[in-house]
Amino acid sequence: MEYLFLIIILIFSIVIHEVSHGAMANYLGDPTAKYAGRLTLNPIPHIDPIGSIILPGILIMMNMILPGGGIIFGWAKPVPINPYNFRDQKYGSAKVALAGPGANLAIALFFGLALRFFPVVSAISGLYVVFSYIVYINILLAVFNLLPVPPLDGSHILFTFLPYRMENIKIFLSQFGIFILLFIIFFFFQWIVLIINWIFAQIVGAPLF
Repeated sequence: MEYLFLIIILIFSIVIHEVSHGAMANYLGDPTAKYAGRLTLNPIPHIDPIGSIILPGILIMMNMILPGGGIIFGWAKPVPINPYNFRDQKYGSAKVALAGPGANLAIALFFGLALRFFPVVSAISGLYVVFSYIVYINILLAVFNLLPVPPLDGSHILFTFLPYRMENIKIFLSQFGIFILLFIIFFFFQWIVLIINWIFAQIVGAPLF
């Protein structure tokens, strides 16, 4: 049951992340996501068979067999966006990229501060666990997606502010971003987890369990 809650929280957190990208793009003048039917919290249009079902399912089974065997993560289909439609051509891409992690952080703050300042939530053990997972997963999504490595949101923010004279960095990251990302996941993810744990403690006022 705990793992079922985890995958439900993960799916809806990712859906909100993607809808926020599309909503910001629509606000900036690009209705592509709207016309594609992606500005909805219904998870079905957002589901990626591999990232939303197969991979999380495999990771959950691994954690059931080997408790503490690793993190559970996934992704949804990216919302379609046409940056040429943005009214703000200079910073539009960065705003759209920031909207996803920003939404996740807002969710983490809402549920985390509820845990911190409303004792009735903490008094109900099952509710405390669910709220804690919501906070943790959304912090994870926000922090991870802000890494300045393609195809993550952080790369779009970086490229927006990168001077033209540093175009070679953009080209390098675009070509090898996926390999850099895999390297980070396999060899440096424990440091990202430390950051996530620290942010969790600052919001909730206590470490995760």
